[in-house]
Amino acid sequence: MTHRSVVVAVAFGSMFCAIGAAAQSSFGIAPMAQGIFVVDHSDPVPGGGSLTEARLVQPVLMATGHGFGDKIGFTATLDLEGATIKGGELTPGAWGEGFVDRRHPHTYVHELIASVNDVLGSLDGRGKLSVIAGKGFVPFGSDDPMSRPFERYPVNHHLSQILERAVAIAQYDIGPVTLEGALFDGDEPTSPSDWPVIRTADHAWRFGDSWSGRATLRPVAGLELQGSFAHVHSPESRPGAGPDAEKMSVSARWNDVSVSGERYALVEYARTSELDAVLIYHTALAEGMLTRRRWLVSYRFERTERPEEVRLVDLFRTQRPSPDNSILGISRWSLHTVHLGYDIIPRRQKVELQPFVEGTLGHVSSVGTGIFDPVTLYGTDQVRALSVGVLIGWGMRGHRMGRYGALAGAMPAMAGMRM
Repeated sequence: MTHRSVVVAVAFGSMFCAIGAAAQSSFGIAPMAQGIFVVDHSDPVPGGGSLTEARLVQPVLMATGHGFGDKIGFTATLDLEGATIKGGELTPGAWGEGFVDRRHPHTYVHELIASVNDVLGSLDGRGKLSVIAGKGFVPFGSDDPMSRPFERYPVNHHLSQILERAVAIAQYDIGPVTLEGALFDGDEPTSPSDWPVIRTADHAWRFGDSWSGRATLRPVAGLELQGSFAHVHSPESRPGAGPDAEKMSVSARWNDVSVSGERYALVEYARTSELDAVLIYHTALAEGMLTRRRWLVSYRFERTERPEEVRLVDLFRTQRPSPDNSILGISRWSLHTVHLGYDIIPRRQKVELQPFVEGTLGHVSSVGTGIFDPVTLYGTDQVRALSVGVLIGWGMRGHRMGRYGALAGAMPAMAGMRM
């Protein structure tokens, strides 16, 4: 039995034992749900001109659970974007999983995670060792964009997060420090119904072919610092025949609440290297939010580089898995986004009803010596986007997507934040 076999057995055995044990104990469940009805306008789009679409985005049904005095934890998230945005959501600069300039739909089973918390009890003093396993977020990078106060995802989503993987995590939390290490499968999904590949058709292990590590520090109340690294084997080829990615991320996050309202800020930098550093993508992002009474205003600036690949007849799509020599160059997206929202229902309520307007201005340029030219593809290098919609939610305020074990409750809930 290989070491990966042992890891798989321990990880998923722990998950099912946790669920079974919790079912026989006092078990608390918190149901949550969310959907955003939005009209998106994007100018330009691939091929030139503009496009306007109405969509239901981020439709999720979710539950978190706990038992044995939080010794057992459970997270399950059903994402219905495969039905509501099968062809993706208009998002200038978005890329990943074969989509480009459209945000791809996430898989139906977005999270299915169980954790056994504080495994050693009093044996390690103030420390808490947790074992976490299932399908979900890898401990790498900053918060998922669904947890942040914007409707539109940033361009850097695939540089700053790793999600929808079969993952086994060992987590140690002591005082203000949390250390995490994980094994997972490197392959990205290619359709909403995909499951992680545990073993390939020729019986090669995909689970455990990739790893990550993250350190999180909370030096004072409200402040969180993180640094993380990851090695991802062949993310764009599910059989494992593609190039590897070496990733790093650092970020600082601030959140506090006072009598005058709530404040949030995030600053992050991430870097992804492929083909032994032949291709390197950088991203720097800063965003913030203020709330006053029922009003919420947020601002984000990002400068992110992405690969430019050969496109299909549908200019919003690229081939997966990528053929050799498909990279035409690297583009850099410099975007300013402003979001203004209003809570019709007071924030202390579980129900959330928030109409909003969100606008983006910026430009795109080519980087390096590739043949990609944004003006040839889009007709201009200027980027403009506008979204108008309403968010409807239940119980989602303050939830941080992809935070498990000790980190699930490490920071105070944010009353003004979505998901």
